[in-house]
Amino acid sequence: MTPPLIAVTMGDPAGIGPEIIVRTFDEVGFGKHNRAIVVGDAGILERAARLLDLPLRAHVVAEPEDAKFEPGTIDVISETELPENLPFGELDARAGDAAFRYVERATGLAGAGRVGAIATAPLNKEAMHLAGHEYPGHTEILAELTGTKDYAMMLVTDELKVIHVSTHVSLKEAIERTRPERELAVIRLAHESLKKLGVESPRVAVAGLNPHAGENGLFGTEDAERIAPAVAAAVEEGIDATGPHPPDTVMMRARTGAFDIVVVQYHDQGHIPIKLMGFDTGVNVTVGLPFFRTSVDHGTAFDIAGTGEADPSSLRAALGLARRLAGVEERAEERS
Repeated sequence: MTPPLIAVTMGDPAGIGPEIIVRTFDEVGFGKHNRAIVVGDAGILERAARLLDLPLRAHVVAEPEDAKFEPGTIDVISETELPENLPFGELDARAGDAAFRYVERATGLAGAGRVGAIATAPLNKEAMHLAGHEYPGHTEILAELTGTKDYAMMLVTDELKVIHVSTHVSLKEAIERTRPERELAVIRLAHESLKKLGVESPRVAVAGLNPHAGENGLFGTEDAERIAPAVAAAVEEGIDATGPHPPDTVMMRARTGAFDIVVVQYHDQGHIPIKLMGFDTGVNVTVGLPFFRTSVDHGTAFDIAGTGEADPSSLRAALGLARRLAGVEERAEERS
């Protein structure tokens, strides 16, 4: 069966994105299991290949349909022509603008059905802001570009899956965003996403916001007043949802098999356990979009950019999951 076509965005050109991409594309057997094109900068990719002493060259294509997938090449839609002396590991408005443009182009391709999914290398928020693109991150860019209202960030490792009610906001704002309608929307997204991943009857645990999930109002009323009603509504819809559970134990219970996914209330509640257990292999998935987007679960790593030390494991995992999810969507379309 022919693998679905995946668009890989290069991320911030001054970060480790180009390096982890060329390492991944150079791996033995990559072309056998993947059909992938890069949306980025051909010159910067070839710079990364030279840095790592890899026998790869960029094959520039205008459209995805022009890709040849030949050994020793990376098919790339070259959206920019940045100077090859672009500094490694430094904030640069040119790099921030480029990273945004790569996502914008890939989103258009995925929205038109010309690629099956998007896998993204990391961008740098500060660099992007320097270029005038005032977004907290990839998730918010993709939501705006596609006009998506109900979306969420899901983090996936072999041992644990979490999905966020809120992400890149202050803790104070995260508490304000803990509302029944948002909780229910995320529970639904968790259920639907796991069904697409092949879980027949997903068990969705909802983590509490306060210590001990509020302990009957002793440590706050948000759990009882805002989270519990959403869980009850989800159960009425036929979703196997439970909670709110004490957040200090629910991750351990999910890891040992009691639940398939945990709805977490804010950024660090989900990111800390995921990065503890799968820093190099965790995958970030944006769910609720018209297509799937996966990403590495790490940043641009400016401190090691240009050194050749970057580990491509998370990008490899992101591509694998993108391929799997896009394949599910293709088969569903064929059946309809």
